[in-house]
Parts: sequence; C-alpha cells; structure tokens
Amino acid sequence: MLPESVANQIAAGEVVQRPASAVKELLENTIDAGATEVKLVIKDAGKTLIQVIDNGCGMSERDARMCFERHATSKIQTANDLLSIRTLGFRGEALASIASVSQVELKTKKFEDEIGTRLIIEGSEVKSHKPVSSPNGTSIQVKNLFFNVPARRNFLKSNTSELKYILDEFFRVALVHPDVAFTMYNQEKVMFQLPSANLRQRIVALFGPNFNQRLIPVEQHTSMVNISGFVGKPEFAKKTRGEQYFFANGRFIRNPYLNHAVEAAFQELIAKDSFASYFLYLELDPGNIDINIHPTKTEINFTDSKSIYVILQAAVRQALGKYNLTTVLDFEQEQSMEIPPLKPGEAVRQPEIRVDPDYNPFERKKEFQPSIRFENPGNNSALTGKGWNTAIPARQTGTIPTSPLTGHIDKLMEGKELGLDFTHSDIASPLFQIANSYILTETPKGLLVIDQQSAHERILFEEMLEAGAGVPGLRSKIMPETLSFSPDDAILLKDLLNEFQALGFELSEFGNNDFILQSIPLDLGHTDFMGAVEQALEAIKNELPGKDAGKPQVIARSMARSAAIKRGKSLRKEEMEAIYEKLFTCKIPELSPFGKPSFFILSFDELSKKFKT
Repeated sequence: MLPESVANQIAAGEVVQRPASAVKELLENTIDAGATEVKLVIKDAGKTLIQVIDNGCGMSERDARMCFERHATSKIQTANDLLSIRTLGFRGEALASIASVSQVELKTKKFEDEIGTRLIIEGSEVKSHKPVSSPNGTSIQVKNLFFNVPARRNFLKSNTSELKYILDEFFRVALVHPDVAFTMYNQEKVMFQLPSANLRQRIVALFGPNFNQRLIPVEQHTSMVNISGFVGKPEFAKKTRGEQYFFANGRFIRNPYLNHAVEAAFQELIAKDSFASYFLYLELDPGNIDINIHPTKTEINFTDSKSIYVILQAAVRQALGKYNLTTVLDFEQEQSMEIPPLKPGEAVRQPEIRVDPDYNPFERKKEFQPSIRFENPGNNSALTGKGWNTAIPARQTGTIPTSPLTGHIDKLMEGKELGLDFTHSDIASPLFQIANSYILTETPKGLLVIDQQSAHERILFEEMLEAGAGVPGLRSKIMPETLSFSPDDAILLKDLLNEFQALGFELSEFGNNDFILQSIPLDLGHTDFMGAVEQALEAIKNELPGKDAGKPQVIARSMARSAAIKRGKSLRKEEMEAIYEKLFTCKIPELSPFGKPSFFILSFDELSKKFKT
C-alpha cells in the first residue's frame, strides 16, 4: 500500500498542475465559507507565495486539522448529495494535494470561538499545530510550490505565463461572485481592487471602462434553465478568443457545445475569423447536471444538452435583435455625461479647426491601395499609385541579371539559396492576376504562378526579421495609435516589448493596459494593429514551453499573416510588380512563413502534354 504522502502527491498531479490550480481551489474555498471580502497575494507568479485571506466562517481546531486529510469534507455526507451539489468544492482532496507539494501555513478562527488555530505543514507532514490569536475567517499561505517535486517545478512556464493563468482563475471567481469584494496583490503591489458590485460593474472593473458600451444584456427564463448575463456587440468582435465565459450554477465551465450555440447566434453578424465576447450564466436543477467527471470540475454533463443548446442560441439571438441597434441604458450607473480622465502626460488643448486649401470636392477619390512600398533606386519618381514606390531596399546583394529568372530557376529547383536583385525595368513579360488571388507571368522555363497572399507573407516576415537585424530603412513612422488590451494580454505584451521592438515596432506602455504604437515595419502598411497584436499574443500563448528563443519568429509570422494582402483582393499593375520584385529578393522565396508554397513553375513541356491526344 502506498504511503499517504506519496498518494497525496499522485493526487496533486491531477488537482495541482501549476500555481493557478492552487489559486483556484483556495479562492473557491473562500466562497464556500461565505466570505464577503477576499484578498489574494501572489509572489513570483505563485512559485514563492500564494496567500488567500477571507472573512468567512472559519474552522474549528478539529476541522482545521481534518481539512488536510484526503477525502475529508464537510460539504457532502452521502452519495445522493452528489446529485444536488451547490458548493464549489466537494471532493475533499484539494488542501491535501496542495499540502503534499508545498509548505503550508494555515490560520483560522470561527466567529463564536475566542481563539484560533495555526497549522504548519510541509509535504504532508504536520510540523506545528497550536492555538493562536487570529481574526475571524481563514488565512492560508502556500509557500515554495513543488519544493519537493523539482521535476514538476521545472516544467512550469515563465512568470509572465504563470501569472496569466492565475489571472484567468481570479477572473472566473470574481465574475461569478460580483457581490464579493476582491483585492489582488502581485509582488506587493495592488493589481486589482474590486468592491462589491453588480455584474456589469464587475465586468467593467476587470476589463476596462470601454466594456461598458460593448455589452448587450441576455435574459431568458424557462422551466429547464434560466440564462442571464451579457454578450458583446458584433462590431467589437476580436480576432482571438478573448473574454468568453460560461458559468453553470455559480461554477465556471468549459463546454464546446454551448460555445457553438453562441457562435451560431452570431453567424453572419461577425467575420468568420472573429470571436464575440460573452459572459453567460446558466441556472438549472443540480440534478440535471453532472459536475463530477473531472478533477478540476470545469467540465460538466447536461442531461438534455440539445434543449439547452436551442434555448441558449435563441436567447442570444433575441438579445442581439433587441439591443444591437438601440442604446443600452445602465440605470445603475450615473447618467451624467462621462468624460474620460486624462492619461499620463496628456494636456488639455483648445479645439482647432483645420482647413485644407487644396481640397477639391469634384476631384475623384483614389481607391485605397495595399500598403507595400517599394522604392526604385534607379528612378526617383514615384509611381502613380498612392503610397507606392518601387524602391528595392538596400538589403539586396549581387548584380542585376539581364533576364530576371534565367539561370536561377534551376538553382531554386535544386533547393539553393538565391541572391536575385530585380528592378522594375527587369520585368520583361506582362503580369496578370487571375481569381483575384494569383499573379501569372511568362519565364524562360514556363508559366510562373505566384500566390499573392503567401508571397506577401514571406516578404513581410523577412522584412520584420531584417529590421531586427539592424538593416536600415525598414521602419516607418505612423500617427501614434493607442492600443488597449485585456489585463492578461497587457501583462504578456509588457514582457514582449523588446521582441516587438526588434521587429521594427516602436511600442511603449501608456498606463494601465494601454500602449502607444509609433512606428511599424516599412511594408506593413495600414492594418488593424490591435487585432494583429492580439493574434500575435495568442500565437505566443499557444507555443510550447522552452521556445523563448523563437518568440520574434512567432510574432513575425503572426503579424505577417494579419497584414498580408489576402486572396480575393484585386491588385493594380504596380502592386503585382512590387510583389513579384520583392519576393525574389527573399532568402526563401518559394515558401510562406507557414511552409506553404508561394509560387510554382508550370513548364512548357507540361503545357504541351496537356494538348496532346
């Protein structure tokens, strides 16, 4: 039979996967204890210290000792209680698992008791158990997590990543209990101070004041399930899965089936590659759900999932139809005009009226053109298109061949690196676009077909990396743009500012969760920088641990995909020529940054075979 300490460590492998797992269990215990004020203290992303202080009911001396035993719980008595669970914890293994892989100090006192209890436990071994003077409620410190399991500690990610996981758990508890006041400290500084509030106010406190105007209330009551909460307006859909929360009977849950119901309700209202925000709360008979199917209790089963799917989809559609085109009034908020506070360094200015003396209302406006800017070293005059030059940057080496592809296609077929150097005048054969996606031209070897999106991704990717290598002339100043992020994304972005700087972005902090973007890589052009940076952050989150050295490449790939000309975009002659010229100056022109072909050659022999009978 396994020793108790070993059994607890095995259980900890399921319950305590990282510091955020311990935070989740401890915060849920405060809610079950009836706390109205909760403090969370974090040091070194929870690796050094996790402390949770509450003003809940506290524990007696006996319960304080028993709570660290496996399967010792006061929240259920019989197997039938599993069919009507209302508490967040019930397995009785969380504290035992945490204590088996850390050094724990517990102080607790019930309101009716005169004196409290203090326990010190290290790796499941009780070091001290004695009475102590203590305020009402419970304070628990978890120190040096995984101190006795170094292999587990080595698999933890960076402090930034682990802090993000902790924030995820903190948000989930804070969102489902807006009536409870929460304060979070990180490295001895207040990170969040959330007073007791209603749900809308709690969402705004967590995600920023801009969210107040983005929320559409959802309300649906049926005999099977009651649905309440908010969804985000379609126009504020993001490029990444950001603020998406489901709660069932006061418990955060993950359920792809319900997520699909919400996505179906937003169908045709948002782009296919965008995701709406939602904060949805389901209340139903505990007997109709099973929450005892996973150690973390975030996955549940419904007895009638199909009906709940239909009701949820209808509720969201009704909310979108009712509120999307009208002003949403928040009667619980001051209705006087909201004037946003000045940001750090911002001064009050008198409004100015600017007049363009050269404006001609009868002049025909030019279409917006993709922002690839190539300069022609042999021709100082710009092409007719807006923002278009045919300059090949100074990064190129080698001589200009008489025929651009002669002698180089064979090298490319053999997998050799090319050192091509074209100018606008070298394009002998005309360029054509078909299906608004592919660029065609004749070469000495046959028909060259370029995928405009893959080619542009390769161009942007290599240019960003070369900007980081110090190649001059690869940055472009823009009008400063303020980018606002969710708190967890802001933390990650602060840790990645050097990587963005190395790729040609001048990005700096601007207080709270805001950043200022002042310059970009030369050819990135006008794009949705907010969405592009969010997608880059999502790509970093999805990277495996231990790949810190490749972060600039991950960011550059994601930004290139966001900013590249997409398939289906009609191009002018100058734009096609620019892509053609720029592609063959790349180090690996034949592949996109994601490994997809950027062009191929259809030889004359292959063409001839097509017409032979």
